[in-house]
Amino acid sequence: MEFITGNLVLITWKHLVMYAVGIILIYLAIRKDYEPSLLLPMGFGAILVNLPISGAINQVMPGIGDVAGPIEWLYRTGIEASEIMPLLLFIGIGAMIDFSPLLSRPIFFLFGAAASFGIFATITLSVLMGFNLNDAAAIGIIGAADGPTTILAAQVLKSKYVGPILVTAFSYMALVPIIQPATINLLTTRKERMIRMAPVEDREIPKTLKIIFPILVTVIVGIIAPVAVSLIGFLMFGNLIRECTVLNSLSETAQKTLANIITLLLGLTVAFTLKAEKFIQVETIKILFLGLFAFVVNTGGGVIFAKILNLFLKTKINPMIGATGISAFPMSARVVQKMALKEDPENFLLMHAVSANVSGQIASVAASGLVLSLIMRHLGQ
Repeated sequence: MEFITGNLVLITWKHLVMYAVGIILIYLAIRKDYEPSLLLPMGFGAILVNLPISGAINQVMPGIGDVAGPIEWLYRTGIEASEIMPLLLFIGIGAMIDFSPLLSRPIFFLFGAAASFGIFATITLSVLMGFNLNDAAAIGIIGAADGPTTILAAQVLKSKYVGPILVTAFSYMALVPIIQPATINLLTTRKERMIRMAPVEDREIPKTLKIIFPILVTVIVGIIAPVAVSLIGFLMFGNLIRECTVLNSLSETAQKTLANIITLLLGLTVAFTLKAEKFIQVETIKILFLGLFAFVVNTGGGVIFAKILNLFLKTKINPMIGATGISAFPMSARVVQKMALKEDPENFLLMHAVSANVSGQIASVAASGLVLSLIMRHLGQ
């Protein structure tokens, strides 16, 4: 009984706050169905690592000595030492993506670039708010709307705020169905949202092009931003497995088994960064604001770019398509399709939105890799 009482005394108000954070993440996962595969293990993990003398993290326990905690071991091995977990997840993501819609409409590559503006704007604002360049760059990459990329960037840049950055990134990814409609409605008129686009032509993309594309993208991005080779390379390797058609069983394994296992472990592992003493700080509030800013500016950048294009195009583009240039695939495309049907039940934009959304996958990795290269070069790392 005294042992239990002694443990209870170790619980501080900061631990109670983290229990609340964990419960909120679990609630969002179960009741709201917001990215449950990530938020549920992350929320439960936040509780595990903040229990007094938690066996989930490395501890020196009375009468026992050093105890290796599984969550800390996973973090040290799979993220801190090698970043292998987020990279393996990229193989699964790459195997899920069909680049055919994008290859049949290359103009949509531009939307991925336009919807990356928020990354650079957020880095600038973060510096102005007092963060050093390493931390500011890691915070800016929240705008990539890509969890694995954010994890990798925060580790490579050795940010002091890994926990707040990751919680912000994953939480706002889950809230895309709320953030994007609000931003789109603010920047467009109902008439613009009702613009119809011609049905997508059913064009057969040559198999040779589908195979060459991931190899070519890897080489180009690798030359522009060498530090991003692992990111883009693992993503495109997964896609190559899909498109070569001689490794169908491996492709299915990557899409389902591998992606599910890594996602589950990644959620728990990331929870190591949610220890109360590192998470409960004023900077966390700033990062939450900056993360929202990044998502809003990226969404708005894509929408505004589409509106600018319409000044020169005879056949207009529905500006909502620009919002799907972020990397939240395929959630963003579905959000735009839902908004289009709300304004006009016969307006089908899904394939157009998917094309731009796929470009966001490539653009977010390329932009993040460019940021990492520039920052590391500037700091002489």
